[in-house]
Amino acid sequence: METQPNSLETDFLRVKISIVTVVYNGEKTIRDTIESVLNQDYPSIEFLVIDGGSTDKTREIIASYGEKIDHFVSEPDKGIYDAMNKGIQLAQGEVIGFLNADDLFYSTHVVSLIAREFQDKEIDGVYGDLLYVDSDNPEKVHRNWQAGKYTGTDFLWGWMPPHPSFYLKKKWYIKYGGFRLDMKTAADYELMLRMVHKNKAKLAYIQNYMVRMRVGGASNATLKSRLIANKNDRKAWKVNNLKPYWFTTTLKPFRKILQFFS
Repeated sequence: METQPNSLETDFLRVKISIVTVVYNGEKTIRDTIESVLNQDYPSIEFLVIDGGSTDKTREIIASYGEKIDHFVSEPDKGIYDAMNKGIQLAQGEVIGFLNADDLFYSTHVVSLIAREFQDKEIDGVYGDLLYVDSDNPEKVHRNWQAGKYTGTDFLWGWMPPHPSFYLKKKWYIKYGGFRLDMKTAADYELMLRMVHKNKAKLAYIQNYMVRMRVGGASNATLKSRLIANKNDRKAWKVNNLKPYWFTTTLKPFRKILQFFS
């Protein structure tokens, strides 16, 4: 059962959280994502939408929300991680997280739960659990990603937190940089490896579902794409001058098998 923050407690949670949504030709799902953010019960959210120059009705849908969206940028980019970097640069919040145009918050309380963890000044980032859901029916669950508490060496055992549930203080992006575009589909993995395993960001685990993520994704579409992703995973360790175990990147995709049965 999800833990809900006390309403009086929520009134005092004033850390500003920037939520960045990146999108390209997402007319089918962008409205659901926007509503998911706007319906959060946390009072101090900065909402940024970075569009890659969509050619469908995406821009019109976003523009219809007017000032409810704090920053709306629509221009060509070099892909999803380039758009995310733009969002990082524009964000004014103390904490930054991403909710992509196919995704939804699990409940209206998610951002409040995130903010509560950041009341501990020693915490640098938080993450939680995630559900992979049907692209047409977000209530139909395909995979259940229960991340578990990070112990300090878990990346060596093929672990990573779900990136859509990963929130990090902006000062870490300023100090250690954003997403590396040369990492392709492993850019989120490389960033979290760099922030958490290499530079020791202190994480808090929220043992609640945070995001419903529609099934799909470039890194898991085919066997060929999975092999390419595995190659990029190995590159992530190399570019950070880190030495994994011989089985680290091989174990990483196998850990996902349990998500189909949990």
